[in-house]
Amino acid sequence: MEKKIIKHNQKEIHYTIYGEGLPVMLIHGFGEDDTVWRNPIAALKDDYQLIVPQLPGTGRSALADETRMETLALAVLQIMDAERLDQVVMIGHSMGGYTTLAFAEAHPDRLKGFGLFHSTAFADSEEKKANRRKGIEFIREHGGAEFLRTITPNLFSENTKANHPEIVKEIMDNIPAYTDEALIAYYQAMLHRPDRTDVLRTAKVPVLFIIGKNDQAAPYADTLPQSTLPDTAYVSILPQAGHLGMWEDTATCNHALKEYLSGIVDE
Repeated sequence: MEKKIIKHNQKEIHYTIYGEGLPVMLIHGFGEDDTVWRNPIAALKDDYQLIVPQLPGTGRSALADETRMETLALAVLQIMDAERLDQVVMIGHSMGGYTTLAFAEAHPDRLKGFGLFHSTAFADSEEKKANRRKGIEFIREHGGAEFLRTITPNLFSENTKANHPEIVKEIMDNIPAYTDEALIAYYQAMLHRPDRTDVLRTAKVPVLFIIGKNDQAAPYADTLPQSTLPDTAYVSILPQAGHLGMWEDTATCNHALKEYLSGIVDE
């Protein structure tokens, strides 16, 4: 494991590298940090080079002057360039998936494959936009820490909450510290992101979809049909999981990641 720092526009971006082999970038989501990938990292680090950033505004990475999915994708590109990586496989969880899609749209030649891990190519619906605006007002009134404590339990399926409370407790006990400014910037960026289903439809590389049957944040009914858009897709459905399959169904997620990545290596 090697912790590294680069500067982009005079602001630090932190990331960690594990192992050697095919480069795989794991992009965390909203309200998370790089530790959300702990279980996949343990499963993959002996066979692949894993590059795991803290997106600008997360952890020790400074918030960018402007936060959009495109600027988050640019930060990821800066890491690739610093590491002299011509191509990677990029897998994004939730908001990390939105970042991955923005990257795939702008730099398709830099990807050997990409994956949406509990994520969607759809833009926010009007209902979702309204909920995000309410979330922003909650953060301004009560603070980001209270906001994350309020929304995080909803990321788990009822099965996980009932049968694996220890998983819920571990995540709740380790919610990352965020500034209110960063959380609001992320919500505004997600609220304004465009539909990117065309990125899936025109993808020239294999696309991975990991979908929770009980995911309320990236609903099964929305995400499953998207898996038919790319020419080549790997699809893993988690029957008992919500939005955090890497914790709720670790074995199935790790198997899906290994199968997908081995397919890319064998091409």
